[in-house]
Amino acid sequence: MNRVQNFLDKVNTPNVCKASNYNELEVLAGEIRKYLIDKVSITGGHLASNLGVVELTLALHNVFDTSKDKIVWDVGHQTYVHKILTGRANEFDTLRQYKGLSGFPKRSESIHDHFDTGHSSTSISAALGMAKARDIKEEDYSVVAVIGDGALTGGMAFEALNHAGHSNTELIVILNDNEMSISPNVGGMSKYLNRLRTDPKYVKVKDEIEQLLNKIPAVGKTMAKTVGKAKDSLKHLLVPGVLFGELGFTYLGPVDGHDIKELKIVLERAKKIKGPVLVHTITKKGKGYSFAEKNPDKYHGISPFDVKSGKTLKKSTKGEESYSSVFGKALVNIGQKNKNVVAITAAMPTGTGLLDFSIKYPERFFDVGIAEQHAVTFAAGLAACGLTPVFAVYSTFLQRAYDQIIHDVCLQNLPVVFCLDRSGIVGNDGETHHGVFDLSFLTSVPNLTVMAPKDGKELENMLEYAVSLNKPVAIRYPRGTSQDFTSISNNYNISSGKSEVLTDGQDVCIIAIGKMVKVAYDAAIKLLDDNINCKVINARFAKPLDKDTLIKECKGIKNVLIIEDNLIKGGFGNKVLELFNEENIKCDLKLLGFPDEFIEHGDTEILMKAYKLDSNSIVQYIKGVL
Repeated sequence: MNRVQNFLDKVNTPNVCKASNYNELEVLAGEIRKYLIDKVSITGGHLASNLGVVELTLALHNVFDTSKDKIVWDVGHQTYVHKILTGRANEFDTLRQYKGLSGFPKRSESIHDHFDTGHSSTSISAALGMAKARDIKEEDYSVVAVIGDGALTGGMAFEALNHAGHSNTELIVILNDNEMSISPNVGGMSKYLNRLRTDPKYVKVKDEIEQLLNKIPAVGKTMAKTVGKAKDSLKHLLVPGVLFGELGFTYLGPVDGHDIKELKIVLERAKKIKGPVLVHTITKKGKGYSFAEKNPDKYHGISPFDVKSGKTLKKSTKGEESYSSVFGKALVNIGQKNKNVVAITAAMPTGTGLLDFSIKYPERFFDVGIAEQHAVTFAAGLAACGLTPVFAVYSTFLQRAYDQIIHDVCLQNLPVVFCLDRSGIVGNDGETHHGVFDLSFLTSVPNLTVMAPKDGKELENMLEYAVSLNKPVAIRYPRGTSQDFTSISNNYNISSGKSEVLTDGQDVCIIAIGKMVKVAYDAAIKLLDDNINCKVINARFAKPLDKDTLIKECKGIKNVLIIEDNLIKGGFGNKVLELFNEENIKCDLKLLGFPDEFIEHGDTEILMKAYKLDSNSIVQYIKGVL
């Protein structure tokens, strides 16, 4: 306990980095790594990425003063070390817990957090905006964007690099190159960075070539032109970072991202350079914990685990299967029967359940990197030429491609299937990762069919239906274990816009969709104890609505509830409300879902109770109304 308290006292301010020598900083790096492993093993969280940036973060806080200098962390899941160094170490027992410390930067949490992040490839844009604001207001501080090589594949990062280089604004971009995002990186940028980090002749000859070229006298106009061409040719062949140089950046690196002394020297140099600078650091994801080093993708986001064995402590019941796994197996089976079906991921083949498809049908599998906008329009191109692309993506990340969904897919009525994993509440990652907007932003798009399954088997059947429809389709499903209604329902036939009546009753009717069907069914069973007979309708389709069934089943019932794990505004319930108004259905209609606010982080079960969307809360509400 004393040892832990000494550590907490030691790191309660960023000044500890400025007051420490290199040896002390190295010792501190080891202490921080041990502290991270111990704490994340209890709370869960993003471990590998944070272990990889310990020395880099220490060096940043040694060179910069984050009470005035702005550091923007791309994605932000690698900021645990930053949080420790800025006085939040003693809050790590609450990391990613309800009402506790966020797993991402939050301006409301600390003056040292300058920009809220959670999605990839945004840091350079935000940092450039800050740098421009500084210049306009004639203020004096440094602005630093820390971005990973995986995030650099995002189109927004390229747009920002292009603008920053053209603007000639003083801005430091640190490229944290660990050859990984969540899964191994793909694409031309990845290959380019690999050349920079692995070819020793690049580093060795850089200074020699530049010195040699500078010594050549430019005698006469012809000679000057010839020497200029020779210099450009040699530079393109041998000088590292030429791509960034052509964009207008001064390139420094590659630098050992675990050598604090070298990092400090390079960062001090970057501070003095006029115009935009890119510092290329090489780090190892998961450094210092052998299990995370060997399997950085597994320890990217990890649930509580045993430190000695590295095994997760989360117990799973035999036979349980996640929605992601159900989707992945179903798509493999569909792909075997239908050779036109292809699969797309944006750098998450394992997380979305596409790994087996990628192995079995590699020629029909595409990992486009962290580039959701490109993925959607790429899918549109495939569909325009007779294929049926299935884009598996987390709900929160599909938000980035809304224009492409409308303009490139639905406007042309192309048969692209969007499979939205992690819809609804996802838990401890919080506001930036909850998928509580998709029903709102998808149901307003013409030509798009929107479905949500009540369980795993219904997901399989919906996927079969979607690939046969020859139209744009979106299927949304939650994170975690798939539910099983097979002992309750024998109706798994999916046809256009048709819902399912699960239980009958005349006292109250609950219309539910997706994950919330289980909540509604559980509430109906509990209400029987109070002699309240509740009708439960599994909507299945958010668009088109099953008008005939909804009108028929709700006529004559005074109290109707609609529940969804989406924002109420613009959501599924609003579509039913519009229908009832149009058809003059008289009833007391209540919409239950998430309010018009961003939902905080916390355990999914706790959040559902907090927002009164669990079965017990539904029961209490209905009993109160009746």
